Amino acid sequence: MAKEELLTLEGQIEEILPDGRFRVTLDNQHSLVAYTAGKMRRYRIRSVVGDRVHVEMTPYDLTKGRIVFRERTPGQGPAKRRSGFRR
Repeated sequence: MAKEELLTLEGQIEEILPDGRFRVTLDNQHSLVAYTAGKMRRYRIRSVVGDRVHVEMTPYDLTKGRIVFRERTPGQGPAKRRSGFRR
């Protein structure tokens, strides 16, 4: 069990950085560097600039965080799979 509970805040992705990291600006105008959580990597959930995300951070270091959820953007449905064979 952790000493301190994690903070979960909402923000928007502003920039994609190398090594799978993102610059996120929170709703309170605080900027931090965040990486994607393991489940998001496992299920190949892509994040692009402008996406609204939920970020977990520890109260000890407010400059780093982990993206745990990407909100659905309006007008963007699930990807359709196309079969390779057509008649």
